[in-house]
Formats: sequence, C-alpha cells, structure tokens
Amino acid sequence: MAGSSAGIVAGLTGVALTAVGFLAYQASATVPEGLAGTSSGASTAATAPAVERDRNHPTALPSGAGTGPRVVYALSDDRVWLVGEREKVRRTYRVTPSTIDPEPGSYLVTSRTGNTAGSDGVGIEHVVRFASQDGVSIGFSAAVNGSTRPPDRTRRTGGIRSTRPDGDAMWQFAVINTPVVVIP
Repeated sequence: MAGSSAGIVAGLTGVALTAVGFLAYQASATVPEGLAGTSSGASTAATAPAVERDRNHPTALPSGAGTGPRVVYALSDDRVWLVGEREKVRRTYRVTPSTIDPEPGSYLVTSRTGNTAGSDGVGIEHVVRFASQDGVSIGFSAAVNGSTRPPDRTRRTGGIRSTRPDGDAMWQFAVINTPVVVIP
C-alpha cells in the first residue's frame, strides 16, 4: 500500500510541476509589450562575451564564450554547442532560428516544458527557455513531427528549432539555471 501511495504522490507532483511550468510560460508569453523588459535573466548586450571563431573549423567551440558547463548559441552560424566539464563539447549541431533573436550575452535556463504547441500550431517537445525579447519567450525546442522548416517571417516567434535527437540532447543537458551564452 505504501508503494502505491508514493507512486500517486510522485505522479501528482509531476502533473503539478508541468502545470506550473506551462502557466509560467503562458504568463511570460503574454506580457504586454509596454511592460516587458528586453530580456529575462540576461546580461545586457554591452557585456556580451568577446569571442574568437575558427572560420576554418565552424564546428569548433569559439574561444571566449564562457567557461564551465553551458550552452553556447552562435547567432551568425545558427549553431549550438553543449559544453560539459573541462570544456569538453558534448554535442554541436545546427538549428533553425526564430524570427526574434536574443541579444548576445549570458543567460540562464529559466523554464522547461516537455510537450506543448508552438506559436505556429506545430506540436513541440523539450522546450528549454532562457530569454524574453519584446514580450516573446525565446528558447530551444524540437517539432514532434521532426520539422525544422524556417518560421513564418510575418510572425513574432522565439522558438529555436532543432531535430528531435538534438532536442533530446538539449533536454538532458540544459536543466533550470544552466548558463546559456549567446554570441554574435
């Protein structure tokens, strides 16, 4: 009997945490433009890291993009690096950017959602949010249908899309408060 009670409590806790995460996302995604800041949990663009890139090796981790375990997102290359202990790159991959880019700088993962619908109506999974720009939440996700097509440029979106395997890797790596370094 005690084992089944623990399972019920664990299940209810999981449902409650999912609901809170979803409600937090909805609240952050619907803040009126006049009340929203330019970013959430971020440094300003003035403190963006100065990085050096090896243009002959585009998959090489840029130097100067932070230290310690972190996610590095290069806006100009639409590339992500998952960096573990001792600066070891666990994975790097290309992404499809959203219509709104985060400002270069340092952020923290602020929320995560397992499954939801994207602003384009496509089912998405493994949503990892780290910024907000002009009232739009910005984060990494993967479309459940595997699509990585570019977003409708007439809409304001913050979803940075990856393949499902890359989205799984991000989900496993980027827990709440994981640093995210955005570079130009």
